[in-house]
Amino acid sequence: MDTNITIPRDKKVHFIGIGGCSMSGLAQIMHANGYQVTGSDMKESAFTRQLAKKGIPVTFGHDEKNVRGAGLVVYTAAIKPYNPEYAYAAAHDIPMLERSKLLGLISRHYKRVACISGCHGKTTITSMLALIMQHSSEDCTVHVGGMVDFLSGGVKIGTNDAFITEACEYVRSFLTLHPTHILVNNIDDDHLDCYRDIDDIFDTFVEFIQKADQNGLLLLNQSDELAYRLKEYASCRVVTYNAGPESDWYLDSPTFNDLGCGKGTVVCHGQKLGTLELTVPGLHNLRNALAATAFANEVFGVDVRIAIEALKHYKLAGRRFELIGERDGVRIFHDYAHHPSEIAACLEAASMVPHRKLWVVFQCNSYTRARTLKDKYAQCFGNADEVLMPDIYPGRDTDTQGIHARDVVAAINSNSSSCLYIPTFQEIKDYLLKNWQPGDIVMTLGSGDINKQQMIFFEK
Repeated sequence: MDTNITIPRDKKVHFIGIGGCSMSGLAQIMHANGYQVTGSDMKESAFTRQLAKKGIPVTFGHDEKNVRGAGLVVYTAAIKPYNPEYAYAAAHDIPMLERSKLLGLISRHYKRVACISGCHGKTTITSMLALIMQHSSEDCTVHVGGMVDFLSGGVKIGTNDAFITEACEYVRSFLTLHPTHILVNNIDDDHLDCYRDIDDIFDTFVEFIQKADQNGLLLLNQSDELAYRLKEYASCRVVTYNAGPESDWYLDSPTFNDLGCGKGTVVCHGQKLGTLELTVPGLHNLRNALAATAFANEVFGVDVRIAIEALKHYKLAGRRFELIGERDGVRIFHDYAHHPSEIAACLEAASMVPHRKLWVVFQCNSYTRARTLKDKYAQCFGNADEVLMPDIYPGRDTDTQGIHARDVVAAINSNSSSCLYIPTFQEIKDYLLKNWQPGDIVMTLGSGDINKQQMIFFEK
């Protein structure tokens, strides 16, 4: 594989933080292309177990000895300069690449590079597209930013000249990619820790879509105002979806069953092509499925009937409306939703699931988000019966920025729902055990460590 960097075949490529979804996928791609790959992480996970099955050695714990003799060191944005492996590589002039730059270099190896972008829905659409392609004759390499059951991880190593990947806007990392085709699902005011404002985010998407091949395709969600505005800046063919008959692709007469799972007729340029039906809940997921179907057809020529049949078997990626377990007749679900737009869509889907009372445990995952999105958080919990909020998870923030969970709670209480500030997950567990009833459901929301903290709910 020509990545425009010199990596001696007799030296290893070492990944610091290899247990991350994207990192583990990149490690497997490099391994499949004949490179010696090693990695380290703090603890075992489903991703490290998958790496072990592939014959990629992983060391638990970080130590400078792990990078000695490496020809390249790959690291994530979460790795700090004082990490012993990072520090050793830097001190000994070992070539180093941040994760997104390696992803960009890998993308140059493929003739067809299909990038799924947008502030929300990337992982779902990419995994849906991967499933469609698995049912087609196209053996693409796929890179997904989440745990996908049918891939046993977040990557599929293909044999043809096509590469399908999530294209993440965080810290402008998608600008490292070399796309031929791009899907933009939405543009929202997320990641304001690295963007000045929504205009800055939009301008960066403009820069990204202008990287597309002139003979490529730009698929835009017409129901999202900012995504659709990108049409004005495109230098390639533009196709639209989601805004009813105004769009090239849309769903006619969507309906939902008692579990909130949707179906609708796929219409392309006025022609009805079949009924798309999902076993996962929510209008947003039905629209995500339409996006994947349209992209598969427009970019790869996959028959819509093949996409429809494949998506009948689709299960959401990890941390997307995931049933965690049940206690006292109460089902507990988790979703990665952390932006107000994502939360509103998730809770709309949750409201369709049969229940007596809908509890929400929301962990805001940064002080920046709490400060910049407080007024939007105030509006997005309307479908919840009661919201419980612990202390803010700091994420990458080192400064509280003068915001506290109580401020977000007050905003929610003044607008959309009944919300309580309960500082710890142990106290939240105690409160739930005293107040929930059989038939209730609990939805835990956030991109911090709530997916780990919530396991306390099942402890006796």
